[in-house]
Amino acid sequence: MATTDTLEFGHEDRKQIYEYVERHGAVDPEETRDRLGLDPGGFRHHVAILKRDGRIDEEDGTLRVTIDAGAEEEYVSEDLEFHIRPARQEDLTGIVGAIRQVAEEKTYIEAESVADEIDHENTLLRHNELESRMFFVATVEDDVVGWVHLYAPELEKLSHTAEVTVGVLEEYRGHGVGSHLLSRGLEWAGSNGYEKVYQSVPSTNEEAIAFLEAHDWETEAIREDHYKLNGHYVDEVMMAVEL
Repeated sequence: MATTDTLEFGHEDRKQIYEYVERHGAVDPEETRDRLGLDPGGFRHHVAILKRDGRIDEEDGTLRVTIDAGAEEEYVSEDLEFHIRPARQEDLTGIVGAIRQVAEEKTYIEAESVADEIDHENTLLRHNELESRMFFVATVEDDVVGWVHLYAPELEKLSHTAEVTVGVLEEYRGHGVGSHLLSRGLEWAGSNGYEKVYQSVPSTNEEAIAFLEAHDWETEAIREDHYKLNGHYVDEVMMAVEL
């Protein structure tokens, strides 16, 4: 899913179907057909072609945008078993909850913005001519306990870069969950043509800065007094890693 790809569909109805599915995350085929006002035969044909071309797929009776992001992986530490996999639309509530809980620590402003955006749109994954958005999640007994999020605007001059946020619920830190999430996200970014990923954190988030530095990230710039947290001005630390 390189950001420089131009989405071509060959038929306006096909384009409308894709855009509707992409905008809503996971949709019922019959409801989609009715909402778009398409005849049953034509709709089935266009869906078949979109499936053939790898644009959408059908899972559990719903249509979804196809994003090739690999399989689920299992990890076991001394006293914790967790899985990391590509996120699904059904994970939206769990991801928003996890991000908001981490954001309550007032140390991860960018992640809080991500939660607001996906909660407002009610759509988790995006891939259109304006933006690409990908999530991986860490789960324990099918509950989301951590995430990594990659975002890239579809602008040619920025097509080689992506912004990343990663976080783990406090109760599950110290087991390598964050490291595995970050690794999975960077692996996906590299395989999809990105050359560099970046993120910004308040200077007070010393734990996040140390975590990224331990994974070979470097500080590219510091914007003084960029945040105001609890009545105090805090610097923004802008970090990045080359893939």
